[in-house]
Amino acid sequence: MPVTHTYNAPEGENTTVEVTFTDGTITHTRAVNAVFAEGVYDAEAAEVRVGEVGLGVAHKIAVGAITAPEEDPAETPE
Repeated sequence: MPVTHTYNAPEGENTTVEVTFTDGTITHTRAVNAVFAEGVYDAEAAEVRVGEVGLGVAHKIAVGAITAPEEDPAETPE
């Protein structure tokens, strides 16, 4: 299944965007450097950059380097 992503434009002085990647079963969130041209946020270039990072995330999911977090086991009563 292909990896999709969602994020919002950076706000204020932020120079990164928090991106959530998912393949439908595994969700991975990480910061990605936003792209600025002459000090102005470039949404099209940022989308290209996030897409490139997404290719790496997809590969890491495929090889098992990024996995679903293990659920905490239920506490056993004493």
